[in-house]
Amino acid sequence: MIDNGYLIDLLKENEVFLEGDFVLASGKKSNYYVNMKKAITFPVILSEIAKLITEAISNDSIDKVAGPALGAVPIATAVSLESKLPLLMIRKEKKGYGTSKLIEGELNPDDEVIVVEDVTTTGGSLLKAIKAIEDNGGKVKRAFVVVDREEGAKEAFEKEGITLEPLISVNEFFNEE
Repeated sequence: MIDNGYLIDLLKENEVFLEGDFVLASGKKSNYYVNMKKAITFPVILSEIAKLITEAISNDSIDKVAGPALGAVPIATAVSLESKLPLLMIRKEKKGYGTSKLIEGELNPDDEVIVVEDVTTTGGSLLKAIKAIEDNGGKVKRAFVVVDREEGAKEAFEKEGITLEPLISVNEFFNEE
């Protein structure tokens, strides 16, 4: 069980949960917004996230940590530094110049990978990143998200045979107030 009390306190202190009218990346409208981009600019928050995920995987045989661009890259980088695991960055789409890679970093066949994300609503962007890893020979072992909005992501992951492991669910955050 992840002890997320300190992380919840940090997110509250830094006003990461905003109320108002918002349109989410999924296109859904919401009366609150989880501003994880702001949160991950604070070293103490990023460090706590990295410690929680590294602790959770400490007994696993993991080769790489991956995060989709943009919000998850600082999280994946922090976990890489904390766990000493090499980093993979997953682009939203292949670039049309240079190496034209979808995955930056060295993914070897059968590498066991964890993926991280900042916030999930439906889980679509993280599932796309997982597919990119698997299409390139990696095996996704675990998927972590800092905040799950509890709007279908867990169920979408279950359909794919993957357990989504949130550090915090939105209900936990609001029930703490």
